[in-house]
Amino acid sequence: MRPPTIRDVAERAGVSKSLVSLVLRGSGPVRTEKRDAVLRAVRELGYRPNAAARSLSEQRTRTVGVLLDDLRNPWFVDLLDGLNSVLHTAGLHMLLADARLNRRTGHDLAGPFLDLGVDGLVVVGTVPDAGGLAALARRMPVVVAGAREPELPGVDVVTGDDEHGARLVTEHLLGLGHRRIAHLAGHGAVGALRRRGFEAAMRAHGAEPLVEPGDLTEEGGYRGTVRLLSRPERPTAVFAVNDMACVGALSAAEELGLAVPRDLSVAGYDNTSISRLRHVWLTTVDTAPHEVGRRAARCLLDRFERPGKERRVRLAVPRVEIRGTTTGPPRAVVRA
Repeated sequence: MRPPTIRDVAERAGVSKSLVSLVLRGSGPVRTEKRDAVLRAVRELGYRPNAAARSLSEQRTRTVGVLLDDLRNPWFVDLLDGLNSVLHTAGLHMLLADARLNRRTGHDLAGPFLDLGVDGLVVVGTVPDAGGLAALARRMPVVVAGAREPELPGVDVVTGDDEHGARLVTEHLLGLGHRRIAHLAGHGAVGALRRRGFEAAMRAHGAEPLVEPGDLTEEGGYRGTVRLLSRPERPTAVFAVNDMACVGALSAAEELGLAVPRDLSVAGYDNTSISRLRHVWLTTVDTAPHEVGRRAARCLLDRFERPGKERRVRLAVPRVEIRGTTTGPPRAVVRA
């Protein structure tokens, strides 16, 4: 049997083909009873629009490319959920690519999206190929989500306020009475902003900031914490650049016989699903990834309508989620 056509839907609903098109596109004034009749006919017939034909007529594919810096980062999952919720409502579909895999295999980051003719691109996380993205941004709307780089003309940025969030969680630890606080740092613009917020909060309270270089991985957090806890005067609290590194810090403390938070307070950043696991229950900074994704999608939709607008940076407001891994410093330290 041949698949149902828009003509079949129109005949079943008792309306014109043009009215069916209006209903399917979600545009134009259509009376409620007519819209219901069309949607009922679509369900009864099992009609699916011909995407290829619609793309030719509209000169759009109704697809959005999403270039993801690292599929292993759980923070990006919530961001993608928020992004997709807005795009889906707008009748758009995501095409996902792993930038980390493409870099490792030497493949062009942007080429496949150009070949597929996507309508726009959302870059999630920090992708180092600024030149390639700049060239792509001259051909289609591009939005960066969850990162502060690269800074390119006409490319909007939507992310959390990393410096402010780092200050908040450091002030939480200081408010508990800690003075020997160490920061497991990360790389890139995000890592630099979180380090800057940590150092500013420490100095504002007359405390000396201790920074241990690292990365954004669990292994990096583990190794950095082992080095910190091997110091003659070990810190009483550790603030990690993200939740993944903080999980590594928890493992290091356990292996060295320290109880969290009795002997060592630890705090992360991002409020990922890992931090909310009951046996982890991590104090962390909520950077509203779902909202970041939603805002990024709205920025892209706005770029479709007004492509020549100036570049904008939108920052989501962070807040500290206090859970079970932070408390005051050990009593012996307080007495000292």
